Amino acid sequence: MALQLIAEEIYRHQTAAEELEKITLRNDGLTVEDAYEIQQLSIQKYIANGDRLIGWKMGLTSKAKQLSVGVDEAIYGHLLKSMELENPEVSLNGLIHPRVEPEIAFVFNKRLEGEDISPRDVWLATECVIPAFEIIDSRYKNFSFTLVDVIADNASSAQFYLADQAYSPYQFQLDQVGVVMKRNGEVSQTGAGAAVLGHPVRSIVEQVRMLSKIGKAIEPGMVVLTGGITEAIYIHDGDRISIEFEGMGEIELTVRA
Repeated sequence: MALQLIAEEIYRHQTAAEELEKITLRNDGLTVEDAYEIQQLSIQKYIANGDRLIGWKMGLTSKAKQLSVGVDEAIYGHLLKSMELENPEVSLNGLIHPRVEPEIAFVFNKRLEGEDISPRDVWLATECVIPAFEIIDSRYKNFSFTLVDVIADNASSAQFYLADQAYSPYQFQLDQVGVVMKRNGEVSQTGAGAAVLGHPVRSIVEQVRMLSKIGKAIEPGMVVLTGGITEAIYIHDGDRISIEFEGMGEIELTVRA
């Protein structure tokens, strides 16, 4: 019951776009397993209210980020239909302190499950890869949280957008795809696909292995955001963000109040 109450609190703050204190400050002894259970319970509330699960997202996929929070594995969250943007336009209404980060998304045509998954299995199940961005928006005050807090808050996921053009998974060496993110014409972040666990395909492998521990899988048609290629940057009213993926086109994002 205690985890259910925490999940309901997080759900309320997510849907109302209101900050909350870290749950770990008020609930001693919460484990990572508890945090994923809280995440699942809050997602069930969305689904009960008409939303639906369309995929997964990975977080803490850079070794630097893992070291900064003292963990040795990535985390994951759920992607709901209500989170997907139809156009690269973000309204700050309903967000608290949003940031944007560039990602490479995978879309699947076969089920992926089990702890013995390999990159080869992932490629054989991949329909296409698509340039994308994710809007992350921790619901905690000052964007400050522990590992347990962020997992419970659906890994800070808020919104995401997939570019119009999809590509064959064999067309690019995704670890070598360079990304340049500009804010209002000035370069803000640069990176390459290798920032995501050495190669984005390894993020999918990790996703499947983590899901297998709770009896879940990547289902056909699902999308997975593999993780931020650069650091996320804050977005503000009037910002124009351009994200160029080497050889894969450019996403122009506009931000409004």
